[in-house]
Amino acid sequence: MRYKHLLAAAVAAVMINGCSDVSPPDVPFLGHGDSYETKPDLARVEHELPLGPDDLMKLTPQNLATLSQEQIDQVYARLTAGPIPDGAYNGSFFFADGGGAKRLSELMGGLKGLAVRIKLGAIEDIGQMLWKGKVFYRDERLLRNMIQDRKLLKLVIDNPDELPKTDIPGREILGLFQDDAWLLFPAKLYCGQSLLDSRRESIIIDYAFNDEIEGYRERPDFLAGRRGLKIRDEIRMVRPGFYLGRAYMGHVFLLNFTLYNEDVAEAGNADFIETGVVAEDCWQGSQTPGRLAAVGG
Repeated sequence: MRYKHLLAAAVAAVMINGCSDVSPPDVPFLGHGDSYETKPDLARVEHELPLGPDDLMKLTPQNLATLSQEQIDQVYARLTAGPIPDGAYNGSFFFADGGGAKRLSELMGGLKGLAVRIKLGAIEDIGQMLWKGKVFYRDERLLRNMIQDRKLLKLVIDNPDELPKTDIPGREILGLFQDDAWLLFPAKLYCGQSLLDSRRESIIIDYAFNDEIEGYRERPDFLAGRRGLKIRDEIRMVRPGFYLGRAYMGHVFLLNFTLYNEDVAEAGNADFIETGVVAEDCWQGSQTPGRLAAVGG
């Protein structure tokens, strides 16, 4: 019986942690304990350990997912909003130790906590199969999500055959056919206060009044809106073409996500490495952004 429990624990560990051998990024963080009062002030983190362009180039969607929530928060606090994106961005989301939904499993502990972690792992796997990223309409200050066409989803979507679709960047089937996705869950885009770091603005992705957006479909779009889960996202730019995001349900933090556009990255990274300067659509706050402080130093 003991060996069955060990086997179950091993399987759970694989489900939760995956088989990835990605290493954490080599960037600095301020130390902290487990309790809230030990967390360092975010302004102090940016003042003492600014992330310069060289540091930010070390960050990827894959290695950010290896960090604890406190470390991700420290990264996010040292970013600015950058420009409001335009076009399609590939997306990936993840739960981090010490924050969001995963924090619940840690507080519960024991078998109940393990069960929650296993369920979160399953949710993460299923979610990645369905959600492929976001399409930004910068001039209209609107956004839609790329949701993979799956037969079961057609049962809960109004008129699925009439849904607009878009190509998923970089996704081809057998190297021949471009993979596509439905455009669902519209949202409004604007600059606004971060729920984590109020020292400067973030780009807000607001689903509250999505029923006012042209093309809104009651099923399933209401789920993200004010009559559903009340989803609110915010993002900041890591470097050109690459954004780190935070998803909230109401004012409750749920999970982290990343958005990446390879074409934008290739076009803008060289200048970014040299100068650290990017276009800014949102208020940068009174503290010098970490990347500029690092370049200036």
